[in-house]
Amino acid sequence: MLFSDRLLQWYEQNRRPLPWRQNTDAYVVWITEIILQQTRVDQGLEYFYRFLEAFPGLADLAQAPVEKVLRIWQGLGYYSRARNLHAAAQEIFYNKNGKLPTNYNDWLKVKGVGPYTAAAIASIAFNEPVTAIDGNGFRILTRIFAVEHEIDTAKGKKLINAIADELIDKSNPGAFNQALMDFGSSICKPSGPLCKQCIFNRECLAFLQGRPEKFPRKKPKKTVKKRHLNYFYFLFDDKGRACFFVKQRKGKDIWKGLFELPVVETESEKEFDQIIKLPAWALWLQTDADFVLTSSPIKINHKLTHFNIMATFYIVKLNKKSAKGLIHHFQQVDLQSFEKMPKSRLTQRFFQKLDKNSAV
Repeated sequence: MLFSDRLLQWYEQNRRPLPWRQNTDAYVVWITEIILQQTRVDQGLEYFYRFLEAFPGLADLAQAPVEKVLRIWQGLGYYSRARNLHAAAQEIFYNKNGKLPTNYNDWLKVKGVGPYTAAAIASIAFNEPVTAIDGNGFRILTRIFAVEHEIDTAKGKKLINAIADELIDKSNPGAFNQALMDFGSSICKPSGPLCKQCIFNRECLAFLQGRPEKFPRKKPKKTVKKRHLNYFYFLFDDKGRACFFVKQRKGKDIWKGLFELPVVETESEKEFDQIIKLPAWALWLQTDADFVLTSSPIKINHKLTHFNIMATFYIVKLNKKSAKGLIHHFQQVDLQSFEKMPKSRLTQRFFQKLDKNSAV
């Protein structure tokens, strides 16, 4: 029996009942695949429902403000996915007559869509016989064929994709690609693979050689850079409301488009009395500003793919007169209005840790 026949037979009996598999509509498949980039299925499930409830169709997504899209995306991370998704929806809706691409090559031209995502959409929504190989697929095929090449190199990727192109069921490519994903997540796991239950264990070279967990091979990881961010929760009373200041991130740095507290980045960890001597502080507050540093700072170690962020949050109470100068640099909000704004997971973590007694 062919590899694809055996895999699809296994898939028919063991496929996960995921909600997006009930619909092969290109828009739904597109949204699903973008959500699942760099995201576990169990984590993405909630966002699948949330996103499609807010934006059930292309027009809804294209016509929504990007802040709303980021707010719905909040907590999922890798926010460039949401920004690219929104920009792509606008391009298709306004400049392409609202018609989604119908093939792999045209999907590759869509902002935020790479080879894997384009192949997944084309195979699932349009039955195009193209292979969509994610981490699960790479792991399965490198183990079965004991591929020694590093999969995060051009040579390794090219070889695995060539193997997959030979194996794919051209009559049912969408199911084949999804079967690889399910098989990798439930049987051919990264660690502790269930080799004795594997339907390919009689020909899997990695298993027969007694070293399945040695595959796939990857290049050594680069050292993750540390970043020191010092945030300021400037609290003041405005007609009985506890107010503070936020600013929307611009530029190409992380969290573009999200709102956060005033922040100063330093090369290393600094004490509060050192930070208030920096130019940013002098720009925000006059030398005679009346402020009180309340409680101990809240420190949070926040790990991202490329950065390890060492964040320190200072809770600073101001009188209204001193707070007026900050209005020129930041946006005044209260907790109720800030709740509706898109923000990073790090900012969410701070407010979760914040002692309720620290409010004005």
